[in-house]
Amino acid sequence: MPARKGAEEARTKLPELLDAAERGRYTIITRRGKDVAEIGPLTKRYPTQKPFPDDLIGSGKGYWGEDSTKTLRRLRDEWD
Repeated sequence: MPARKGAEEARTKLPELLDAAERGRYTIITRRGKDVAEIGPLTKRYPTQKPFPDDLIGSGKGYWGEDSTKTLRRLRDEWD
């Protein structure tokens, strides 16, 4: 069962809660008695980001023209 901390206590003990998360423990943060957040180990719950597919790398090359800075400046000037 995860530990429970009020928001103010969690704020003052954040370094300790982060250390506990590194050790695999979860802490539920409450506000006015209601659960609002959870601090826990990130790698156990969320997968790491997958690399960008090779076939899409560079697919936008040339989209903004030879000089993207000039193109963007011109497009911004349309709104003035």
